[in-house]
Amino acid sequence: MRLSDLRGRTVAVWGAGREGRAAVIAIAAHGPADLVAVDDSANFLTLPWEGPLAEAAPLVTGEAGFDRLAAADVVVRSPGVPQTHPWLVELRRRGATITQGTALWMADHGERTVGVTGSKGKSTTSSLISHLLAAVDRPNVFGGNIGVPTLDLPEAELYVLELSSYQCSDLTDSPRVAVVTALFPEHLDAHGGEREYYRDKLNLLAYGPRTVVVNGADPRLAFELGDRAAVRAGTADSVNVAGGPDGTPWFHLVDRPLFPRAVLPLVGRHNEGNLCVALAVLDALGVDVVDRKDTLALAVAEFQGLAHRLTEIPDPSGLTFVDDTLATSPYAAIHAIDAYDGRPLTVIVGGNDRGVDYTPLREHLAERELTVIGIPDSGPRIVEVLGGLPKVRTELVEDLTDAVQLARQLTPAGGVVLLSPAAPSYGRFRNFEHRSEVFAEAVRTTSPA
Repeated sequence: MRLSDLRGRTVAVWGAGREGRAAVIAIAAHGPADLVAVDDSANFLTLPWEGPLAEAAPLVTGEAGFDRLAAADVVVRSPGVPQTHPWLVELRRRGATITQGTALWMADHGERTVGVTGSKGKSTTSSLISHLLAAVDRPNVFGGNIGVPTLDLPEAELYVLELSSYQCSDLTDSPRVAVVTALFPEHLDAHGGEREYYRDKLNLLAYGPRTVVVNGADPRLAFELGDRAAVRAGTADSVNVAGGPDGTPWFHLVDRPLFPRAVLPLVGRHNEGNLCVALAVLDALGVDVVDRKDTLALAVAEFQGLAHRLTEIPDPSGLTFVDDTLATSPYAAIHAIDAYDGRPLTVIVGGNDRGVDYTPLREHLAERELTVIGIPDSGPRIVEVLGGLPKVRTELVEDLTDAVQLARQLTPAGGVVLLSPAAPSYGRFRNFEHRSEVFAEAVRTTSPA
C-alpha cells in the first residue's frame, strides 16, 4: 500500500508522537476522504496537538479512540503501538487494514534504500553506512527510527534507514539492501514473545531485497537465517578483522588489507563488527572498498559515533561520564560495560519495565567488580536479579539526577559513570533524547565547583 492509495479513503492515524505527526501531514496531502488522529496514551509528556496538525486531523483521546479506529478503512499505527495492545489484537481479529508510515514510504522508496535493523548495533551501523557512503561520493539521506521519520524525509537518490522491530513488522516491501546486525530477545512484551519478535524483525527480509547483509558472527542470527543467501560480514568470506601487515589487527575484505583497527575511534569489539557490516554494505552497493581504502580510513577515523551511544561527557572531577542511553537491553549494556573493562565503573540502569529477563546480565557480571545504581521503573527488579553477586555493589534511587549524584560519591577517582539503562526511556521520558538531556543536565548540575 502506498500513500497515494489513501486518496478518498477514511484513515485513522494511531499515535500522536513524532511518527504519528509525520503520518498526519503526509496523508493529508494525498486527499483522504476523512482523517482522524487517535491517542489512547496521552499523559503529562504529550506535546500539544495544534496548528496544521489540528487542521489536518482532529485528535481523539481515551476510550473513544477505538471506535474511530474500527470505523476507518485504513489504520496507520505508530511504531510505539505494541502488537499486543488489546485494541490492535481486536482490530486484526476484525480484519482491519493496518499499516505504518514506514511501510507506506517503503512502497515508493525501497529500491533506493538501505534498511538496517538488529537487536543491537543498528544505530551505529546505519550511521556508519551513511557516513562512509558520503565519503566516497555517494550522497544519501539518513533517517528512520533514530533520525527523521521516513514520511518527513526529502526526496533523494539513496536512503539509509535505521529500522526498529516495530517499524519492520508491517512492511510489505523490502529495501534494496536489507541489513541485520544481531538478534537476541528484546521487546518481548510488545511483540508477544521471542518467536514473534524474531518474525517481526526479519520481516525486513521477507519481500525480495536485492542483497542481504548480516553480522556473520551472531549465532542466533545465523540460526534464524539457516542457509539463506546473505553476505556474512565478520567472516573470512567478507569484511573481517585479522592480523595485518604490521602484525596488529586490520580490517580486510576477504584477504585484502584495508586499514588498521586502530583507525576506528569507537571502543569495544562490537563496534569492530558494526564496521565490518557497514563496509560489506558499501561493497554490495558497488563501492570498490579496496581502491577507496585510504578515503574510507580517513572517514572512519573522523566518525564521531552517535550522540547517545557511549558518548563521553567531559567533567572537571576527573570522572568519565558516559551517555549510552540507546542501550535499551541487557545485551547492549553488557557490551557497554565491556568497553570500559579495567576501569572503576558505576553503571546506572533502569527505565520502562518490559519484563525482560536480566539473568544474562547477572551471569556476565558474576566475576566483575562494579557498582550498579537502579532507577525506576525497572531498576529495582534489575538490582534484585543482581543480588548476591560478591563483587557487585547495588543501590536504588528515585530518579536519574539522584543516581548521578550518588555515582559521584561512590565512583573512585579516574573511574567511569556509565548510563547504560538496559531498558527503554518511555514512561518517565518523552524519548531517548529526553533521557539523554536529563542525564547531561544532571552531570552539569551535580558537578563539583
